[in-house]
Parts: sequence; C-alpha cells; structure tokens
Amino acid sequence: MSHPIAVIDFETTGISPGQGARATEVAIVLLEGGVVVDRFQSLMKTGAWIPPFITQLTGITNAMVNAAPDAAGVMQESARFVGNAPMVAHNASFDSKFWQAELALAGLPAPQPFACTVLLSRRLYPQAPSHKLGVLVDYHGLPRTGQAHRALADAEMAAALLARMQHDLRTQWRVAQPDHSLLMALQRCARPAVGKLLAQHTASE
Repeated sequence: MSHPIAVIDFETTGISPGQGARATEVAIVLLEGGVVVDRFQSLMKTGAWIPPFITQLTGITNAMVNAAPDAAGVMQESARFVGNAPMVAHNASFDSKFWQAELALAGLPAPQPFACTVLLSRRLYPQAPSHKLGVLVDYHGLPRTGQAHRALADAEMAAALLARMQHDLRTQWRVAQPDHSLLMALQRCARPAVGKLLAQHTASE
C-alpha cells in the first residue's frame, strides 16, 4: 500500500524568512506509487517587495503578486491540499523554512517531516556531476517541465527525481516499499553505510 508524498517548491523574495524574505509562489505535487496524482500551484500576495534580480531569475513581478490571492488564504489551501502527507523538497532546508514560516503567519501548524532530494541524491548517486535539480534531471534523462525557477516546474522535476529514486530503490536495492520513513533514515545515513542500511531494511520487510 503506497501513501501519498507531497513534493513542494517555493519561489521567494530572498534566502531566509528569518531575514524577512517571503514566499511569492508555492507549488505542491502529490506523488503516489511513483505517479503524480494531483497538483496545486498559486502565486501569493504578502506585501513584500520582489527585488529586480529575483524577477529576472523567476519571471515573477511585483504586479503579478499584487494581483494574486492573499498569502494566508493560499497557505490554508496548501495545508488542506497536503493533509497528512509527509513532504519532500529539493534542498528541503530552504523550502521547509518557508513552509513553516508562511503557515505560522497564517496561524497554522506545520508538523510534517521533510525529506530532501539533495541529501538523498548524494547518498544514492554520488557519481552525479552535481546535485542541483536541473543537472540531476538531465543526468537521469528525466523530462524538463516548464520554466525553471517557477514553483510548479521545479516541483514537477523534484517529483520526477523522487519517483526515479523510489524506482531505483526497488529495482537496484530490492526495497519493496521505499516509503518516506526510509527516505528520512537514508538521508541521515553516512554515505559508506547506505548499502548496509538498505540491506537491513530489505531483510526486515
């Protein structure tokens, strides 16, 4: 029985909510059994100013977010969409901070554990030329979806990368159920111990 995993990506005005940065766009892709079963995407209005270099990177302008739905409402919808699903992001230390900060501003809890496809990629594909999302997508021959540095395109690519990881865990490592709890254990595991961890997991399944 596979359970859904929510793969999330934010576009933002800066690096850290601790430095006053706010989200400008959120996208969430629900992945179940390696297949995308649903998607959610919205620009969001926070009142925060988008610097020109961010607009150049993402294509998201101040006018676009000023016409977007209010951030608190978008985060309420996002939380409803995710439900109880555990979460994954590419560079989760970034996205998890914005998920927690924007939900907190909307008066909502953020209990979900986050797995990180950067950390997982370092464990499973140490030979990859880099662990940036675009490089990994090309390395695995996965489709590039839409414009990079827009939330839905990046969430779709991270979901495709996660599905590939789950496929490889099944076929190369004989893991019957590469679920979120295994991903959490795997990303905390030292690289030389990955084989041992997966062998133990397979033996206990």
